[in-house]
Amino acid sequence: MLVKDIMTPKEKLIVVSPIATVREVLHLMRKHSVRSIVVEKTQVDGAYGLVTFKNILQSIVAEDGDIDLLNVYDIAAIPAISVSTNLNIKYASRMMVTSSIKRLLVIDNNELHGILTMSDIIESLMDSVE
Repeated sequence: MLVKDIMTPKEKLIVVSPIATVREVLHLMRKHSVRSIVVEKTQVDGAYGLVTFKNILQSIVAEDGDIDLLNVYDIAAIPAISVSTNLNIKYASRMMVTSSIKRLLVIDNNELHGILTMSDIIESLMDSVE
């Protein structure tokens, strides 16, 4: 099975500008019930990023940051760790486990195709058992 078979497609992702404030990101996360948001690349040859609950906790709570003064590019993981649509799920899973990563952007030719989460993989496994 390939990443493209179980990933969440880009049409279902929430994407935000790198200059959005952390307050805006928190609002979007709550509104859409998500734990991560993709950060747009700023140039054609730029990199996509990812902002997660962990990024927010590290910068706001642990380091006394201000959610109105910090922008997404201050706290996001840019570039985000990514895999190809045509990678076998077992390799993506192995990467996630060995590196303690819960989400991987799915990117081919520097274009976003979706996201692969641990939940996507587990749901696929549960479907295969039924």
